[in-house]
Amino acid sequence: MAAEPQPKALTRKPLLLNKVEGSQEVVNMAAIASKDKENNKISFKSCITVRVWLKRDSGQYWPSIYHAMPSPCSCMSFNPETRRLSIGLDNGTISEFILSEDYNKMTLVKSYQAHQSRVIMILFVLEMEWVLSTGQDKHFTWHCSESGQRLGGYRTSAGACGLQFDVETRHVFVGDHSGQVTILKLEQESCSLVTTFKGHTGGVTALCWDPIQRVLFSGSSDHSIIMWDIGGRKGTAIELQGHNDKVQSLSYAHHTRQLISCGADGGIVVWNMDVERQETPEWLDSDSCQKCDQPFFWNFKQMWDSKKIGLRQHHCRKCGKAVCGKCSSKRSSIPLMGFEFEVRVCDSCHESITDEERAPTATFHDSKHNIVHVHFDATRGWLLTSGTDKVIKLWDMTPVVS
Repeated sequence: MAAEPQPKALTRKPLLLNKVEGSQEVVNMAAIASKDKENNKISFKSCITVRVWLKRDSGQYWPSIYHAMPSPCSCMSFNPETRRLSIGLDNGTISEFILSEDYNKMTLVKSYQAHQSRVIMILFVLEMEWVLSTGQDKHFTWHCSESGQRLGGYRTSAGACGLQFDVETRHVFVGDHSGQVTILKLEQESCSLVTTFKGHTGGVTALCWDPIQRVLFSGSSDHSIIMWDIGGRKGTAIELQGHNDKVQSLSYAHHTRQLISCGADGGIVVWNMDVERQETPEWLDSDSCQKCDQPFFWNFKQMWDSKKIGLRQHHCRKCGKAVCGKCSSKRSSIPLMGFEFEVRVCDSCHESITDEERAPTATFHDSKHNIVHVHFDATRGWLLTSGTDKVIKLWDMTPVVS
């Protein structure tokens, strides 16, 4: 279900620390490359080039590396501990580089053909020395980052745009364009299907895994986010509605239990996940309004018997009952169900919702650009956003995630 207009942003806002402009192409991925707070580095790719920007004494960013790739870049993964940069290309190749300590040079280590077409996602797992990837060829693969050898693969139902890995259990989560999330168990050279689940009406665009609470978050082109309680083993799925466009990226601040979601609408939403949220009810089926018993327009028999005109069916977002427009004329926010904006509720549910229950559990902020990718540095509370306006922005999120 599409989100309605967002509530006004609260007083605590992210602070814009800096921005990098001047790119000739849309910057579709960026990452904070250094842990040095005083002289941080930002690496990103655009078109067929990979660039590394250093923060100078003046406070401005200047490019220290401009590296042309043999094929357009499609995705990347950077590990600041090893300075290993993995680049996925449109031709299906993954190329690995090591950045020098001064970030003025990148050296090619190895390249391997991971997919038959465009590489969509890359995830480097340092603990396992594995490179996980998904491609437009509808395959998930993983390679040994030391030898470059392919260890195994699995064909997904559609191209995948979401990829997460749990180091402890060796479970990989793959979200694809069909809206399905696939869970695989990886061994050294084999994998097995654990389960699949689907809750989105659009394709999965982003995944985020919390290994402590064992919760998986999935964002979608249907503008929604779903929190899947994997560790609870009860099949609980909580919906979060807070964007007016496709959810582009998800990040999680473990120390404060806050989820950060960014969308194509330019919105940065910070969700408080340290509250007890409720599942949205399943929508009930009925041939007539479950409040006033007026027939819906397809119920010809009751229309004929009662000599009444059929009405359009709606659903109350709080109780899930099928109701007519007259019996659901009110709107209300239901934050604990994920509805931070006002949604349709039946009249009786509207009367039962208290002002305390309408208290917001998320804050909304405008990045002022259409976000295509996000990188969150949880240790410093920095958020890096890149947009279709060819600009990279660095935000200090500590005012809202601390």
